[in-house]
Amino acid sequence: MNLADEIKHLHELHQKGALSDAEFAQAKAKLLASNGSGQSSFDQSFSNSGIDPALQQLNHFRRSKNDRWFGGICGGLGKTTTLDSSVWRLLFVIFTIYFGAGLLAYLLAWIIIPQED
Repeated sequence: MNLADEIKHLHELHQKGALSDAEFAQAKAKLLASNGSGQSSFDQSFSNSGIDPALQQLNHFRRSKNDRWFGGICGGLGKTTTLDSSVWRLLFVIFTIYFGAGLLAYLLAWIIIPQED
């Protein structure tokens, strides 16, 4: 049973009256403390919910401060994936020349994706 299921079970017991407000709060705090990974409870339940690791990796994608020519998008993609940043640059150039969408995708990513700390 993952963390989200256990919290849901505690909530159901609380709703049925089997747990008082104080007991529910204490049991929930104990459950979250025993998980102990240093993440927030939302992050713990989100990461334990069976989300694809590729989507979790995409959530941590940031523009690079060091490996950049313009906005750091390709450098960030290079750090996030197994492809080198120069391969990403080549792909953006190819998509810009042949499809016209590479430049638009790069500009949107530059606007939307935050820079690494």
